[in-house]
Amino acid sequence: MPEVVIRRLSLLRVWAVMAKEFVQLKRDRLTFAMMIGVPLMQLVLFGFAINTDPKHLPTAVVAADSGPLVRSIVRAVENTAYFRVVAQPTESEAELMLARGEVQFVIVIPAGFSSRLLRGEQPALAVYADATDPSASGAGLAALAQLPDFALTHDLRGPLATLAQSRPPFEVRVHRRYNPEGLTSYNVVPGLMGVILTMTLVMMTAMAMTRERERGTLENLLATPVRPLEVMVGKIVPYLLIGWVQVVIVYLAARTLFAVPMAGSALLLAVAMMLFMVATLTVGFLFSTLARSQMQSMQMTMFYFLPNMLLSGFMFPFRGMPVWAQTIGEVLPLTHFLRIVRAVMLKGAGAADIAANTWPIALFVLVVGGVALRRYQQTLD
Repeated sequence: MPEVVIRRLSLLRVWAVMAKEFVQLKRDRLTFAMMIGVPLMQLVLFGFAINTDPKHLPTAVVAADSGPLVRSIVRAVENTAYFRVVAQPTESEAELMLARGEVQFVIVIPAGFSSRLLRGEQPALAVYADATDPSASGAGLAALAQLPDFALTHDLRGPLATLAQSRPPFEVRVHRRYNPEGLTSYNVVPGLMGVILTMTLVMMTAMAMTRERERGTLENLLATPVRPLEVMVGKIVPYLLIGWVQVVIVYLAARTLFAVPMAGSALLLAVAMMLFMVATLTVGFLFSTLARSQMQSMQMTMFYFLPNMLLSGFMFPFRGMPVWAQTIGEVLPLTHFLRIVRAVMLKGAGAADIAANTWPIALFVLVVGGVALRRYQQTLD
């Protein structure tokens, strides 16, 4: 039986089919580009951009005592490589910086710290950490636990050596803000709103137009007096409603199943959510003007979704990535939306607090929407 199969197998015919397939691949350049581009993107992102141990995190130091011992402690904090002092504000300014996400940590050294330390009273300094993303602050807080043992090694010598013999000369009291228990669900579940919307809305919108092109119904649409902007709005609104259904499901699950708090305004979150969904849908509409088939639209969606997942701060700490990866991440609307939803739900942020992440999404809508409208043609040409 195998000999019969071999005799019936014509290498010439097999070669003809192979040649036809290569010609088809040559015509479908987008698919071929995806086959090469996606593995290369994964290699670059996972090899160079992803870092689960972020260092040099922005830190504010509020020092009411500025003696030499305090300066030694601040230098020891920086020498751990997990902290980078970017400001020395007042305590109220530091609280605002922490709430807006401008710093990851705030170190507060109270007045009289040095004198109490020299008297052997074991004073305490406070460390406030933005714990909305436990993975971003965990390693830094672990490093601070060892700080009293080595920070003043070169200072407490001679007559002062007795201060460090029996017990650490000072304490570090850590306060995890916005997520005291360090629950990852507080970070992941709100972020799922943006991730799910990015994946589903882009794909559904992109496939809507290409489906009509494949079925031949696009000609009827192009023959009508409907203008490009009207087509865009008409295509987006149904999926906008679907997006709201997804948001409600995730939000109810976050509140009831995972007990994620809602410290801010639900109305403010809804407005930010609407802006983000419009940004996501404009991407899908742009892809629909580029793709020639539903398969191509799905490929474009996955190519767009991959960097959103990896560079937005959803899966890995954003500040742990190199500068070039953070620059790419800042362009993505999901990056800014994740900051908004976590700030509103966990920190109780107001409109002024999220403004720095709202205008980039609005700018994204204008740019991508303008390009999509420009590409859309009212004729098949």
